[in-house]
Amino acid sequence: MKTHLLVWLSLMLLLGLTVVAWQYHLGFLMALAIAVTKAALVIAFFMHLRKESPLTKFVAGAVLFWLLILFGFTLADYFSRLGF
Repeated sequence: MKTHLLVWLSLMLLLGLTVVAWQYHLGFLMALAIAVTKAALVIAFFMHLRKESPLTKFVAGAVLFWLLILFGFTLADYFSRLGF
């Protein structure tokens, strides 16, 4: 119960950071970092990934790695169209 409360408080703190980042236009990367942190907390604690088998953890890690590759290709395409 204590762990859930700490995770919930962390999520509320990150929600506050999201609002501040939006108000002060801190940028896409800041918003993405906050969102990834919130998603990691939800996956690890509320979806009980911490207590799963090593194979399940490996698959979750592979999915995140693949997602990073896709984001990387998307950003590369975006920046190449801007003429950097």
